[in-house]
Amino acid sequence: MRTLICGSLAFDSIMVFQDHFKHHILPDKIHMLNVSFLVPEMRREYGGCAGNIAYNLKLLGGEPVIMATVGEDFGPYAERLDTLGITREAIRTLPGSYTAQAFITTDLADNQITAFHPGAMNFSHENDASKVRDIGLGIVSPDGRDGMLNHCRQFHAAGIPFVFDPGQGMPLFNGEELLEMVELADIVTLNDYEAELLQTRTGLSLAALAARVKCLVVTRGEAGSHFHVDGAIIDIPVVPADAVVDPTGCGDAFRAGLLYGIAHGWDWQTTGQLASVMGSIKIEHRGGQNHVPDRSAINDRLYQAFNKML
Repeated sequence: MRTLICGSLAFDSIMVFQDHFKHHILPDKIHMLNVSFLVPEMRREYGGCAGNIAYNLKLLGGEPVIMATVGEDFGPYAERLDTLGITREAIRTLPGSYTAQAFITTDLADNQITAFHPGAMNFSHENDASKVRDIGLGIVSPDGRDGMLNHCRQFHAAGIPFVFDPGQGMPLFNGEELLEMVELADIVTLNDYEAELLQTRTGLSLAALAARVKCLVVTRGEAGSHFHVDGAIIDIPVVPADAVVDPTGCGDAFRAGLLYGIAHGWDWQTTGQLASVMGSIKIEHRGGQNHVPDRSAINDRLYQAFNKML
């Protein structure tokens, strides 16, 4: 099933400062801050929620179609997608714009200073999710504000089932807008912090929100995840990782497993178990797209953890 993934594509430049910010940022001088950090270690990662989700869905053997807006500097990422066999038919390049990118500096205590340039992502509303051919399932993940609203409405109007994944885009919306997108969606997925924020902004309990969709998923880090379905909660345990290296992109890997299970008509428990496996595999590697298990390796991990197979 061709799955349309609406969201961001971005370059992440990650730098490591071999000291602690607290030794160089003086609290009594914060009003006149002017500091420079030497960062001898740097790497550039391919990222963005849509890119990460599509990458993981492709590992599973799915058919991801990314819908995103990018800039003139997108060339290296475009070549990567071509190599991976991920179609670019719904990716729009905007002249005069940069692709979204984050510049992240981390110190030795894992504190981070991040600058994010949305670039072409601000024009995501110019894409129409209902115009892409042969789409059976969709997801609206963090993107430009108007794009997220429009894509939810477009999926619903076209009768295409979709997952609403507000993520870090949630602060862009008021309670009324968030509730509209929840009610348009078939499935909602959140982490535990986002679940609290959604309840605060809408004034509704988690149970009341879950009653408006087929399934509401709340990921809970090391505590696993909860699938709220038909007034009940399905508890999905976390799959222990061989090493906890980097949580960046784990949520996106989880969502790829969720999409795969939905596309194949799996029950919610098995779908959640696959999602948990995908998150575990990702956390063992740095970056959002550097893990390279083949379908057989993913299947082995699923069987070992839950006695299930793809």
